[in-house]
Amino acid sequence: MSSGRKLPFGAWGAAAFVVLLVGVPLVAPQFWVTLGNYIGLYSIVALGLVLLTGVAGQTSFGQAAFVGLGAYTTAYLATTYGVSPWINLLVGLVLTTLLALFNGVLTLPMRGHYLPLATIAWGISIYFMFGNVDFLGGHTGITSIPALNLFGLELRNERYYYYLIWAIALAALWTSNNLLDSRPGRAIRALKGQGQMAEAFGVDTVRLKIVVFVYAALLASVSGWLYAHLQRFVNPSPFGINQGIEYLFMAVVGGAGSVWGAVIGATLITLAKQVLQDVLPTLLGRSGNFEIVVFGILMVVVLQRAREGVWPWLARLLPVREPPPVPAAEPLALRDRTLLAGPLLDVRAARKRFGGLIAVNDLSFAIHAGEILGLIGPNGAGKSTMFNLISGALPLTSGEVVFRGESIGSRKPFAIARRGIGRTFQHVKLIPQMSVLDNVALGAYLRGDAGVLRAAFKLDRAEEARTKAEAARAIERVGLGAHTHAAAGSLPLGKQRIVEIARALAADPLLLLLDEPAAGLRFLEKQELAALLRQLRAAGMTVLLVEHDMDFVMGVTDRLVVMDFGEKLAEGLPAEIQRNPVVLEAYLGGI
Repeated sequence: MSSGRKLPFGAWGAAAFVVLLVGVPLVAPQFWVTLGNYIGLYSIVALGLVLLTGVAGQTSFGQAAFVGLGAYTTAYLATTYGVSPWINLLVGLVLTTLLALFNGVLTLPMRGHYLPLATIAWGISIYFMFGNVDFLGGHTGITSIPALNLFGLELRNERYYYYLIWAIALAALWTSNNLLDSRPGRAIRALKGQGQMAEAFGVDTVRLKIVVFVYAALLASVSGWLYAHLQRFVNPSPFGINQGIEYLFMAVVGGAGSVWGAVIGATLITLAKQVLQDVLPTLLGRSGNFEIVVFGILMVVVLQRAREGVWPWLARLLPVREPPPVPAAEPLALRDRTLLAGPLLDVRAARKRFGGLIAVNDLSFAIHAGEILGLIGPNGAGKSTMFNLISGALPLTSGEVVFRGESIGSRKPFAIARRGIGRTFQHVKLIPQMSVLDNVALGAYLRGDAGVLRAAFKLDRAEEARTKAEAARAIERVGLGAHTHAAAGSLPLGKQRIVEIARALAADPLLLLLDEPAAGLRFLEKQELAALLRQLRAAGMTVLLVEHDMDFVMGVTDRLVVMDFGEKLAEGLPAEIQRNPVVLEAYLGGI
């Protein structure tokens, strides 16, 4: 993941970790092998929560239910019908996918506290189902689950089973890390707080949230399958809401923004609970659940001191390496730019009403291919609302927006982006922890087609190389080549606005919407931006520009539309607008 300028824990670190894992069963006592098995099982579940909660921003307390689903599926089929555990794994994954899809479609459109509450309800209901359905053994559970047989070797010995658990855990880490460093991975990272921006570049955020939810559920189901054949006995106790909360703790404490945080969190919490259970009775001279109290206090202290989790703190102590230069690659395919008769964009009597307030009142104007049209007016005139109506961020109350002869006024933002409209935002919308390169590469989302499976198994590298090269060219084009690998959030506001323009250019748009791009720029930076806009116009780009800096606007636009109180006050050439008495009285005269 190229989230910043330097990359911690490279190939040598990963190799050292694997060597350490391989050596544990060879030298460690049985007790530590058992702990290692549970840490591996918990890491797989926590990894799904890292992607779902830490990266995608969707809080779930119900992962223990999916663990139970995988465990009970294989336990029931193996003991009742004698089905092979490996077939049971496939059945469990299919069942998990269906239930996760059903659950995700119902819960993921919810926002705020409704999603966590819905996952709590899901976890509780599945827990009670396990305990109250007779054929699943009720609260007594299912016993005599057969051991796994791998290539003729029966895995009854926990030391052998350890290698299977960690082989699957490492495979999950590898695929998840691949996923995050890819086209869908950049989109997933945008879900946390930047969904509107992601949709503006063609990401169907609701669908992607469901995909991540299913992915996390599948990892949990695999962990449950492993657990059932390790224990060879299941009952509802390990799959309750308390365990679901503990899984979430593991992801958050370890570092929910990194795949390695899952392993760190699972290790810390498992060892902390074990140590507290052993030490507290000796210190207090009595038995009880005091470890829960102390454990809770420790979690509060850890989260207070390391709010992003333990892994980012550890990563700062590890050796780092500079990311390599972005290699040249074949350019991505360009959009069809065949000109149609009439204007490129035609706004016809557009109206937007918010209750009793009319923000845009029957506004009409058109933009022709290859021109820069400025949309100006005082604060509150409705300019940004009009932008949002064109891009689909807001639905029209009435009227019509026609782009290339097609009405787009009722379409979703991602559908409008697919037709060739790119935009920047009045308030900068970048992913701060992600590099400038990856932020700009997100703009090229629609120019690739790699999905989650191709990305997870690293089958998208040719497309990814072309995307990164395209992003690097867009960054050079706007003059930010020296900041390619810097974290976007580390740049000053002016440069962040330029990154937004580079991201929009990476989308290869037919129409570029710029919402106050010069805000926060210094004089020289404004001159460079003006030169860039003229260069874009010379290359055939069509631009709709909202801006308050009149000197800047007058120097780069071909025509101007002036708004006031949601209505069109005037339209014409910049020189005509500067002389228009109505505009001078309402707007320009007050500057």
